[in-house]
Amino acid sequence: MNRRTLLAALLPLTALPFAGAMAQLAASPPLSAQDQADVARIEAYLNGIHTLKARFLQVDANGNSIGGTAILDRPGRMRFEYDPPDKMLLVAGHGLLVYYDPAVKQTTNLFLSNTPLGILLESNLRLAGAVTVTGIARATGQIQLTMVRTARPGDGTITLIFATDPLTLRSWVIRDAQGRQTQISLFDVTYGGEYPDRMFTFVGPQFEH
Repeated sequence: MNRRTLLAALLPLTALPFAGAMAQLAASPPLSAQDQADVARIEAYLNGIHTLKARFLQVDANGNSIGGTAILDRPGRMRFEYDPPDKMLLVAGHGLLVYYDPAVKQTTNLFLSNTPLGILLESNLRLAGAVTVTGIARATGQIQLTMVRTARPGDGTITLIFATDPLTLRSWVIRDAQGRQTQISLFDVTYGGEYPDRMFTFVGPQFEH
């Protein structure tokens, strides 16, 4: 999996033209009563998560896969450590997403609020107002919500996929401006625990001891 593909899995590299993104947003169907009830249930579930640690498998549109360990520490903090030999790192904290590629010793920085992935990390998450649910799909034992930031639909979409009994976050899909998508699946999930601040602050290798 090359560096650009890996970045596209988590970060919107290129925004859709604003007019086109707004047209897509306007075309979203209104939520039914059942939709609204499911959205409220999912909001409550996500807001009930403080910390989460899991193994993850990331698969891009070409079928390339890479694994690692993920930590979510809501609000506002996340850490993705990719398995060797890649050893890439993505850290969210202090309002930023920082991606580090050791192969080229290069970092990429984005504001967390400009990324669809940042929706997962918001304090007192509401799937309305600043976030727009653009689609809901259901299958036996599963429900998925697709959403965008209302003011920045061109930043990309995130689709959250849940098992329904009990309600559990299983995976998410990021779709970039070119329509390419990458899925992150979680397994061996544990909830709770405390993680030190340093895990969510990127320190370049030149400063490590």
